[in-house]
Amino acid sequence: MNRPRLLCAVLVVTLVSVSAPSMSHAAVRPRQNRDPLAPKAFLELPLGEITPTGWLRDQLQRQASGMTGHLDERYTKVVGPRNGWLGGDGDGWERGPYWIDGLLPLAYLLDDETLKKKVKPWIEWSLNHRAEDGYFGPIPFEKRPPSEPGIQKTPRRDWWPKMVMLKILQQYYDATGDERVTDLMLGYFRYQLKTLPGTPLDNWSFWANRRGGENLMVVYWLYNITGESFLLELAELIHKQSFPWTTVFLNDDPAPSPDLAHLYHYNTGNRYPFNMDLIRRLSVDQLQAFHCVNLAQGIKEPIIYYQQHPEARYVEAVKKAFANTKRFHGQPQGMYGGDEPLHGPDPTYGVEFCSVVEMMFSLEKMLAITGDLAFADHLERIAYNALPTQTTDDFNYRQYFQIANQVKITRHRRNFYEDHGHGSTDLCYGLLTGYPCCTCNMHQGWPKFAQHLWFATPDRGLAAVIYGPSKVSTEVANGQKVTIREETRYPFEETIRFKIEVAKPVRFPLHLRVPGWCEKATILVNGKPHAEACGPSMGKIERTWRDGDRVELTLPMSIATSRWVENSIAVERGPLVYALKIEEQWKWVENPDHWGDYWEVHPTSPWNYGLLEKVVNDPAQGFEVVKRDTTGYPWNLENAPIVLRTKGKRIPEWQLYNETAGPLPHSRPLIHLRNKPADDIVLVPYGCSTLRITEFPVVQ
Repeated sequence: MNRPRLLCAVLVVTLVSVSAPSMSHAAVRPRQNRDPLAPKAFLELPLGEITPTGWLRDQLQRQASGMTGHLDERYTKVVGPRNGWLGGDGDGWERGPYWIDGLLPLAYLLDDETLKKKVKPWIEWSLNHRAEDGYFGPIPFEKRPPSEPGIQKTPRRDWWPKMVMLKILQQYYDATGDERVTDLMLGYFRYQLKTLPGTPLDNWSFWANRRGGENLMVVYWLYNITGESFLLELAELIHKQSFPWTTVFLNDDPAPSPDLAHLYHYNTGNRYPFNMDLIRRLSVDQLQAFHCVNLAQGIKEPIIYYQQHPEARYVEAVKKAFANTKRFHGQPQGMYGGDEPLHGPDPTYGVEFCSVVEMMFSLEKMLAITGDLAFADHLERIAYNALPTQTTDDFNYRQYFQIANQVKITRHRRNFYEDHGHGSTDLCYGLLTGYPCCTCNMHQGWPKFAQHLWFATPDRGLAAVIYGPSKVSTEVANGQKVTIREETRYPFEETIRFKIEVAKPVRFPLHLRVPGWCEKATILVNGKPHAEACGPSMGKIERTWRDGDRVELTLPMSIATSRWVENSIAVERGPLVYALKIEEQWKWVENPDHWGDYWEVHPTSPWNYGLLEKVVNDPAQGFEVVKRDTTGYPWNLENAPIVLRTKGKRIPEWQLYNETAGPLPHSRPLIHLRNKPADDIVLVPYGCSTLRITEFPVVQ
């Protein structure tokens, strides 16, 4: 038997341009960029061709049964019939579209007719209420209406919320082929081309300026369908009016450049003239000036624009931004301290839920364009750690902020930049606790993640780029139908099994990602060794496939540690970060003010532990991996499919501060605990925890 081949090369994909299909439902196929746009590495599959299975399907069904499927019943004041996107006189800004941006892909992934019926009025109102000049969206008021607490009625002409609805309509077209979508967009984009010079993106709010990449992304999508050249002109205009992310990300010199004259100050959102002192300050301290969600959305703009101008600087800018964000603000679960401006790396600084789901979406889009597998690793890190912990198991309540060292969840003032009117409910699980934008925006996280598990490839094959239990049914080669079932409990399991289903033999390449954390993956085809591969790389299996063929990918997971604030340690295994298991007591609080009722969570076991130095120095021997034969929902303490057992010591001086874990003790002075006894402690996956210590001091 030949020895398996070791494949350690980075991703190499042959990129070819293809002409765009005509506008019909049958033609909603994976779409490559038209000339002169640079070809994409991966091609997104139409909504509905990927079906989540196993625990991932259960996760989406919990959304359907919980807040996502019933938000119109629970948050009627904002997403009820008075909403401006339904023609009403109520809320007319971002929150209604935010909800539908998650509800629509959920409805089509589950093929749930009840959810589709909830989506339909929002789609139909937009499609059937276009102005003659191309404007669409809530009808502007002739005079400013009286304000109502909790309702964002204006500004109705703002460019920003329309960017969210454009994404919704794009998804709807990909699911249905409804040509009214492309008709509306052509009219609206002509309206933008005519109107933006006089009323630029920042005319009504600075949010549209920061988030212009969302608009740009849909312009390129429509160009690939229609080939209308004016869309490329519009793309240039949108990029020019957007915040200069590329310039700022690449800027090392505090001397100003002309682009930086358009920077805005976070706290006011006002536009400033060219001011030398302001530019220097924001150039040097630029990361601190970013709003956490603006960064999560805006970080992809350089790579979106890269398609029209494929210069290395745009990709380099984004890579540098990720490196600097991790260095100055990063946390182990893949996110950054941002509550709401970027705040720093301390494990008691908050992570806003909106920034979690928006960063996931940005990574999904950048991954498709570049094929850079670091984006895939980062996406899984966020999805399998930060995302599941921020909602209750039934998906009925959510946190506004989560924190890495989270030892008590109560209504109390903490060290967050934003306290939202002294409500102090930012950590509590509720419907409206903290701030209600996340109540509407959180829903896109899991559905869009499931939609990006699989991609078509330019060589007419398929790529499993993100791993999770699923089924994909699509066309390969010269249009032949293939179904691949992916069976796994990943990220808790190391083995991923693929079963091929075809009506007749067909030759096509199957690409399998090997994550960057994996030192040696093995690939079996029909039980026989095919290849070994180290990450990050893409293994490629090109053969004639027959019905019933099987592929098995094994990704060995070893325990690793990483250094964080005050020389603390985080523990990782594969895509999962592990945190101290803290027993918890949930307490329901009936609250009469506008933050509403909520859950508090109190610890019933000690939390102030450090890891032993000898464990950190030899994690392979210091941790015992325990795989548990559990069933049901995996993202909680009871059902955690895998835990780590080790030793730790309590640190008496590490106590609560503002009902939060106090300042993290630096590991060096903890030598005084050398003769203290060690305790047995258990670590669980971060996503299974509610209370936790994730960044551990190290003790002798």
